[in-house]
Amino acid sequence: MGENNNQQLNRMRAATNNSDRNRWRKMGGKNRNVAAFVALIIIALIWYTAAHIVDKPFLFPYLEDVLKEVVYSLTDMYVLRNLGITMRRVLTGSLYAFVIGFPLGMLMGYSPKLLRAISPFMNSLRQVPIMAWVPLAIVWFGIGDGPTIFLIAFSGIFTIILNTIAGVQDISRDFYNAARSMGAKTLGVIKDVVLPGSLPGVMTGLRLAIGMGWMSVI
Repeated sequence: MGENNNQQLNRMRAATNNSDRNRWRKMGGKNRNVAAFVALIIIALIWYTAAHIVDKPFLFPYLEDVLKEVVYSLTDMYVLRNLGITMRRVLTGSLYAFVIGFPLGMLMGYSPKLLRAISPFMNSLRQVPIMAWVPLAIVWFGIGDGPTIFLIAFSGIFTIILNTIAGVQDISRDFYNAARSMGAKTLGVIKDVVLPGSLPGVMTGLRLAIGMGWMSVI
């Protein structure tokens, strides 16, 4: 049993490795913004040329028609109203995910015993595909915003937990020792060391959770 818990702990630590969060950013180097802009222009030129060569708008719409519809949609109140509803659902679900995931991640990151105790259950739950929860969400919350908000929160809660754990564990032990050497108690260490020191991981988890919420909103 102890070996299984250690394996679960190692998997969680691997999933929350700080280098993984920065790997995508490093791929672009210092000029990643310029490269993205150039790539966007190249894609637009290929799309424009290919669409006119095919000349079948029903199968391959023209770029200019798509851009025109995008501009129209941004000025249509029906679209904007539904966009506002979607944003409200995403932000509400992400807020619930943060309210539940943040304290859990802090406790699990600060206490190795809690991490070993909770990680098997959390790893089991996060392996279930999000769409498998749809029937249960409808049964539990009925028709309306409830199931959607539940799925958004569920899709983001584990990301927040894992990144919060990583943020806490990335704090150097020297900060803990310095705080305790000056007489800080447990609450003082959490307030003055753990909370500010884990903010990069927490913010990364929240940003990723909101992105996953957009993917789960439908």
